[in-house]
Amino acid sequence: METLANLESFIRSAEHGSFSEAARRMSLTPAAVSRNVAMLERNLGIRLFHRSTRKLVLTEAGESFRSALADSLETIQAAIGGAAVQGEPTGVLKVSLPPTLGVLHILPHLPEFLELYPGVMPEFHFDPRPVDLIVDGYDAAIGGGFDLNPGIVTRTLAPAHIIVVAAPRYMAGRVPPLDPTGLKAMNSIVMRLRQSGRIRQWTMRDAAGRHMVADVSGTLVVDDPAAMLSAAVLGVGVALVAKADAQPHLEAGRLVRLLPQWYSDAGAISVYYASRSQLPAKTRVFIDFVTALAARDHWPEQFAGSLG
Repeated sequence: METLANLESFIRSAEHGSFSEAARRMSLTPAAVSRNVAMLERNLGIRLFHRSTRKLVLTEAGESFRSALADSLETIQAAIGGAAVQGEPTGVLKVSLPPTLGVLHILPHLPEFLELYPGVMPEFHFDPRPVDLIVDGYDAAIGGGFDLNPGIVTRTLAPAHIIVVAAPRYMAGRVPPLDPTGLKAMNSIVMRLRQSGRIRQWTMRDAAGRHMVADVSGTLVVDDPAAMLSAAVLGVGVALVAKADAQPHLEAGRLVRLLPQWYSDAGAISVYYASRSQLPAKTRVFIDFVTALAARDHWPEQFAGSLG
């Protein structure tokens, strides 16, 4: 009898015309998908694809086999998914996390999660960029700025507010700025966006509803939020960073907040997951755990730059 992996590798390759794209959807390597399809062809004794360097094309036999198989495969997968929902949470849990938020606010609670769900094996990927949950095969992702494509569900955890910080050693002997225009006179650490290559600019707001552009000139340019935060702690200059990332350093006195009445709104920190009629138990318990953690640790209040 054929394995589900062989059958799904065939169906996904037929859908996308590519072993590589099928592999991305299944969180496998292209070689593994190609091997699964070759094994299926060998066991059936027929050629399913015409192969070229650019595209896979179904043979006549392959088209007939796909038509006969497609609905059955979906039924089998739904049955497996339903069993997983009803049973104990188990399996590899692939999650994308922003590096600083993940390390500072989620990783310390991992022992608690593992004690509750010993059958789940977290696979954490620390990436500051939004990922494609479906294409890249993630069970869930935490962060902001994700495209809400059809089939993606979001649950808001906290605001993603940006504030101005600096190390006490840098501010020693300096007069704090009165508004964002005063940042121009200070050394600053700025972010170059990897996607566009541009320096990120922030428009800040205050409680009175005024808006001003934070006029910073780069003394240091980085392309990673964690590097920006570390440089600020070292006293290189002022930086505009997420309040969530700066919070532990503010509490420890390694950073001070400048312009406490001003902040920039970058949206929300949310947990994202693929919408399914029957969400796997491992994904469901992780989403519930993170949501409860955010409420218990008062993330909405802690991470809000609007509270001064």
